[in-house]
Amino acid sequence: MTAHDIARVLPEVPVLRDFCRSVAVLEAILSPDWASRRHSFDAGWAPGEEMASMRNGSGDEYSIVFMAGGAYVRGFDHEAAMSPYGNDGPWPGVLDSVPDVFRRCVEEPAFRDKDGMPVVTACLWREAGDDAWRVGEIDYPDGAHDPDGSAHLFALLVDPTPEAFQRFAEDYYEMPVDLDAIRHVHAFRPLTQAVVTTLNADLTLEDLAEDLAEARYPSWT
Repeated sequence: MTAHDIARVLPEVPVLRDFCRSVAVLEAILSPDWASRRHSFDAGWAPGEEMASMRNGSGDEYSIVFMAGGAYVRGFDHEAAMSPYGNDGPWPGVLDSVPDVFRRCVEEPAFRDKDGMPVVTACLWREAGDDAWRVGEIDYPDGAHDPDGSAHLFALLVDPTPEAFQRFAEDYYEMPVDLDAIRHVHAFRPLTQAVVTTLNADLTLEDLAEDLAEARYPSWT
């Protein structure tokens, strides 16, 4: 699987954005310690821009920038055959044809290492007027099952369902996670203390105020 395969099944931008917001809130409830979470959402990433992000603690990550012009997805799998660190820079074609509306994302220092190297193995984008996600023209290396890390990085994004998140969360946090509570958050119904308690008995709505604001998620006060 490659970014081209992901592009065919990745949800439309509004669906993807809302899923990323709900996942960030669910993880904020399950893991009050930000450093232990995989997924986050920052509605104030930059003027007119929001960012969803994932990091797995082992060097793999993605960032999704949402803006009026569309959405830009950058993924990095540190063990991928297309790692820039094994190829003297980003793999040919990964960033070459990114449209001008997203060039600032390509140049973004947060998506580069301390030496200015773009930290990327997979890149997708979708402009506001597009009817599909786009990927550059890439000759993928032979013999690699997941050459750019897309299958590994974006598995949850291509199945944006409560059931998929439950499978992820129960595996990652090694505990049962209530499906009805996930569905409540996934549907963007206002968060209640009862739902919070179902997912984490030690947490209150007040504890989540900052996380809810960052994700622009509604709650009952």
